[in-house]
Amino acid sequence: MRPPSNPVYDAQRLVGDEGTAMIVLDDKTYTLRITRAGKLILTK
Repeated sequence: MRPPSNPVYDAQRLVGDEGTAMIVLDDKTYTLRITRAGKLILTK
């Protein structure tokens, strides 16, 4: 099996115990969170 060509991140590790992570792109901050249903939401 070939390793993935793109980086792979574990969402649970990204958000940690707080359940959210901040992601910055071009001076804009986005919030990544995992819902109770186990889905990812990215908001500005």
